Amino acid sequence: MSDRQGSGHETVIARADHGVSRKDISPNALRVLYKLRDAGFEAYIVGGAVRDLLIGGHPKDFDVATNATPEQVRAQFRNCRLIGRRFRLAHIMFGQEIIEVATFRASGDDDTAVGDRQVHEEGHLLRDNVYGTLEEDAFRRDFTANALYYTVEDFSVRDIVGGYADVQARVLRLIGDPVTRYREDPVRMLRAVRLAAKLDFSIHASAAEPIPELAGLLASASSARLFDECLKIFLAGSAEKSFLLLERFGLLDVLFPDTAKALQTNRTGALRDMLLESLRQTDARVNADKSVAPGFLFACLLWPAYCRELAILQNSGAELSVAQQRAADRVTLRQVERIAIPRRFSLPMHEIWQLQTRFNQRTRKRVFRLLAHPRFRAAFDFLALRATGIPELAEELQFWEQAQTLAPEQLAQIIPGQSKPGNGESAHVPPKRRRRRSKPKTSDG
Repeated sequence: MSDRQGSGHETVIARADHGVSRKDISPNALRVLYKLRDAGFEAYIVGGAVRDLLIGGHPKDFDVATNATPEQVRAQFRNCRLIGRRFRLAHIMFGQEIIEVATFRASGDDDTAVGDRQVHEEGHLLRDNVYGTLEEDAFRRDFTANALYYTVEDFSVRDIVGGYADVQARVLRLIGDPVTRYREDPVRMLRAVRLAAKLDFSIHASAAEPIPELAGLLASASSARLFDECLKIFLAGSAEKSFLLLERFGLLDVLFPDTAKALQTNRTGALRDMLLESLRQTDARVNADKSVAPGFLFACLLWPAYCRELAILQNSGAELSVAQQRAADRVTLRQVERIAIPRRFSLPMHEIWQLQTRFNQRTRKRVFRLLAHPRFRAAFDFLALRATGIPELAEELQFWEQAQTLAPEQLAQIIPGQSKPGNGESAHVPPKRRRRRSKPKTSDG
């Protein structure tokens, strides 16, 4: 059992002691709190928003917990809709911002709740719509740091499970027995990794120790949910830290089994170095508020697997073009069984991979055709990543870097083995294609 169960006694951290200010809270979230309070209900900002405010962060989302049922919440707000089957939630819309309101939930351990709580025979929680008290709601959350409640009654923070001290110590600690909680929802192991990396928290030993043994449970999680979780993990500005934790706890072997195997068998370590560099660059872009294309991200994450499969196929005698297509297809088909990568991301990923062998084909026709390819820039950025660990690609990278800055006439002059255009021929016009002979017309009779 976790050594921080709490006795259920509520600790109130006064406004003067916690430092959370209303000016850092969404005005719309405050409107929801005040309106529910004025209607006679309890209402609190809860979870990650309170945690982040306590450590000086700036939350993007604000969730509310209340003793009002979803139907009672909807009766108070005309701009509200109810969603969800496993968890019935109220979404209150303020333009682009949505304030999510959840009713306090019970543990479901008492006899009266058994009929409304469904648990799979392996321990997975299937449906949980049992309403409870503030104390019960706190005990059914995942980490103590996420079980803190901010109220506008006296602007205090309410703590029932010792979360305030854990936030101050920057430690993630599960509420309840870690093995049971991970079996209920194996994705909690990924949440532990993501939050530890994002917040620079440590994972308490009681929560960390069972992960390697239970990592295989992730294989039973929904592939669509694992895709969403991967985007959260790798697009939060802490992708490199997250990757290293996934490796450390044996979760990478479950999420990306082909990549993990390829990294383990790559003797030079070049594939791992490139992957880590790609994650560092991803973090830099996210932290600079620049976009990251998921197709490019998965191209990096699965590149080691693709390289390994390509080598196997070529060693068996397959031609390069055939091996490329088969390797891409096989790696993707195996991966989507675990993580449901949509085709709108897997297709660009394939193109990025397959364009890599075209960078060394520098005839005039191929150079101009590659520059015009819609995926050229992404493929070039991928080439630049590869060049960080492969010095032999430096000259190739330099050529294509220069090619993007030159006018067509200038570019034609630096293409290796190409003669300068003459007789007034435009340098960027490709050779004329041989005209097809028209078929002789036949009479109908």
